[in-house]
Amino acid sequence: MPWLILVIAGFCEIFWALGLKSSDGFARFWPSVFTVVTLALSLYLLAMALRNIPISTAYSVWTGIGATGTAIAGILLFNEPVSLAKVGCLLLIIGGVVGLRVLG
Repeated sequence: MPWLILVIAGFCEIFWALGLKSSDGFARFWPSVFTVVTLALSLYLLAMALRNIPISTAYSVWTGIGATGTAIAGILLFNEPVSLAKVGCLLLIIGGVVGLRVLG
């Protein structure tokens, strides 16, 4: 269960990052509210996962999910440039997250 909580926390990190972009520097009310709520939820769930998962592993997995998911969302939702190098780097992050889960 701690790993599921950690994965959900990582997805919340993706959502708050997207909300931050949509909030236009906290100038738009509802996207700003969404950002703050998902940020708080992400941190709360990370804290819950840390009860059973070492900080070195949990934080790395959390940021890996957030960074990879946000990069993919940027490509898909905001037409950000994609290259073979970018895809390769994202695959390295995913491989690291999987490795931490399997070996951690």
